[in-house]
Amino acid sequence: MSRELSELYRSLAEDADGRTLALPEELRGRADRRARRRITGTALGTALLVGGLATGTGLVLAEERGPVAPPAAVEPPSSVPAAPTASTPPAATAGPVVPTGGTPRATGTPAAAGSTRAAPPRAPGRVPDRAFFVQAASNRTGIEPSFRDTDALPALCDARYRSDAGIVQRRTRNLAYKLPQTPQGYVPDGSYAHTVTLYRPGRADEFLRELRAAVRGCPTQPGVGGGNASTSRLRLLADAGFGDGSVLFEIRTPARDIDGNPTGGGEVRLIRAIRVDDVVTVLWEQGWEGTSSPRSQVDADSRRAVAAIEDWLR
Repeated sequence: MSRELSELYRSLAEDADGRTLALPEELRGRADRRARRRITGTALGTALLVGGLATGTGLVLAEERGPVAPPAAVEPPSSVPAAPTASTPPAATAGPVVPTGGTPRATGTPAAAGSTRAAPPRAPGRVPDRAFFVQAASNRTGIEPSFRDTDALPALCDARYRSDAGIVQRRTRNLAYKLPQTPQGYVPDGSYAHTVTLYRPGRADEFLRELRAAVRGCPTQPGVGGGNASTSRLRLLADAGFGDGSVLFEIRTPARDIDGNPTGGGEVRLIRAIRVDDVVTVLWEQGWEGTSSPRSQVDADSRRAVAAIEDWLR
């Protein structure tokens, strides 16, 4: 035996002596595990092959039968409407919706910059002099009207007006008048406390309601009628055709002479409150030296008062 071969055997022997041989049970376990992995891999490959064949067969049959209809949509119960998603904006329409009558419905689109639409009227903030009417030439006495801080109405028992909280401004003037047939330079036939009050929206109509209730609640009252101590009787009168609404009432008091003795006659005072929008004008006819209020003259001046306010608010 050659020297090289002897050294090779010796090297193999040394290497074999340094290794521990596995027991027979361990060798059989390793062989069993390799066999199981081989069987599992074979079964998995077979399953994949069968699945592929089934899928291909299904596709071929589907092409022969035609397209398969999609499943029918299931509507939600009518009692539970679908809630819209808050983050999804509504779909824009292609154009304005036209109702049955054929007139396009307003879409809410703001007017263009060059629009000629008139600006809304500005609400007044004060009562100017021009809100008070100008007397007819035949009624002027030569006594100039004067603005005074005085009552707009006579006291009506214990009436209070909640609408006073809505007053923006109130102005009152006193003016005398004569009847057309009275010659110039004679004593006036009567006088007014003429008031114009500007209210916040909605409070003017409230005042008229309160005034009606106050007159109904005060049918008699002592000492009303320009210093006459006799008991006065108050009552509402039918009224229409003035502004947006009006209240007319009278105060009737037995007439007395300068000594306080009854004369058998009576003094009649007419008070009319007229609403025009958020403004109320009051004509309180106060007479002159015991004269009574002529209804025709009060009506004529009431129409002038309404026209003045309408011109102011226009």
